[in-house]
Amino acid sequence: MKRLLLTVALCVAASSASFAQKKAVKEAQGIAKGDKADFTEARALIKGALENPETKDDAQTWYVAGFIEDQQFSAERTKQILGQQPNEPVMYDALIAILPYFKKAYELDQLPNEKGKIKPKYSKDIKSILSADHVYYFNGGAYYFDQKDYKKAYDFFNQYLEISELPMFEGTQTAEKDSTFMTVQFYAAVAATQLGDSPTAIKALSRAKDTDFRQNDIYQYLAYEYQQAKDTVNFEKVLEEGMAKFPNEEYYLMNLINNYIYSGRNEKAIEYLNTAIAKDPNNSQLYHVMGMVYETGLKDYANAEKYFSKALELNPEAVESLSSLGRVYYNQGVNKQGEANMINDSKKYQEELTVAKDLFKKALPYFEKAHQLKPDESEYKIALRGIYYNLNMGPELEAIEAEMNK
Repeated sequence: MKRLLLTVALCVAASSASFAQKKAVKEAQGIAKGDKADFTEARALIKGALENPETKDDAQTWYVAGFIEDQQFSAERTKQILGQQPNEPVMYDALIAILPYFKKAYELDQLPNEKGKIKPKYSKDIKSILSADHVYYFNGGAYYFDQKDYKKAYDFFNQYLEISELPMFEGTQTAEKDSTFMTVQFYAAVAATQLGDSPTAIKALSRAKDTDFRQNDIYQYLAYEYQQAKDTVNFEKVLEEGMAKFPNEEYYLMNLINNYIYSGRNEKAIEYLNTAIAKDPNNSQLYHVMGMVYETGLKDYANAEKYFSKALELNPEAVESLSSLGRVYYNQGVNKQGEANMINDSKKYQEELTVAKDLFKKALPYFEKAHQLKPDESEYKIALRGIYYNLNMGPELEAIEAEMNK
């Protein structure tokens, strides 16, 4: 008999606890309503219910948690509508909190009851509230983007996109991939690039790259993020895709060329450079880069000389091309001088030495002009000192050494 009484008492206690928690949920909802809403108290009450085993798996609990946040958001938004100044951080903090609660509430609301039937109680209200609030996630993202708080901006833009893609909105205006959706998708990706987190940025950019909105920018951002992540395979793939989509955009072609050069694929670099030159035959920089491939990659000094000369023909003041052509002659002169020093025959030695000096003489005007254009560049001073020394130009050698010792 005592055990029976104890069991009954325990059942009553459990029932009372459950009733108390469900009552707290209703109280929290009531406190969040009206002109004198106390959101702090409402949140405290619902927090307990969200953690309590009796109510944490109840759709109503999660719905009310989201409802409280929506009420706070709506209170501040009403001020905005009336021309008053809302507390924007409070307004947007409430807005960003709604979706996780409503997603859980919707999920629980779709579960079958004890009779195996699905009878949702809150799904209609959830859809109505999220649909009405949808555009404000864009506004929240824009607000934090302007504040340069890119993490919050990214979160708001992301929630806008997530709401659009929820199954509950399939076939509705909220789910439309319209111009606003594409704009949000773009700015979510841009915000992600500011987080210093390449995987997150790559995910957001990959999502946006197939949308017909500022695709050129997206592809360039994506290439940069793959480069930062040192993912050379996808970096090259995106550049190739970008060049195919935007053949007049120099960014893709030049980066592909650089990629081929750095990876030692000189023939591929030359192939793409020829494509670039065909499109822009008066671009001196393209001829300069071609000269660099032949000089440093293939050690083909005849072609290097040809392309550096063409670059200077188009732009006589291009200091990099001046020094590069000078370097081609100078390095050949050094090599020829080294060969001459290995010759024992006096006549042949003098012949080879003359060839070396002729190469130094060829290099001289290019380094002198480069030095004139960039007098502080140490590389040009060092080259001139070597040339003056090998050509026995005493006064000039003393002058350049004095300049170097300043």
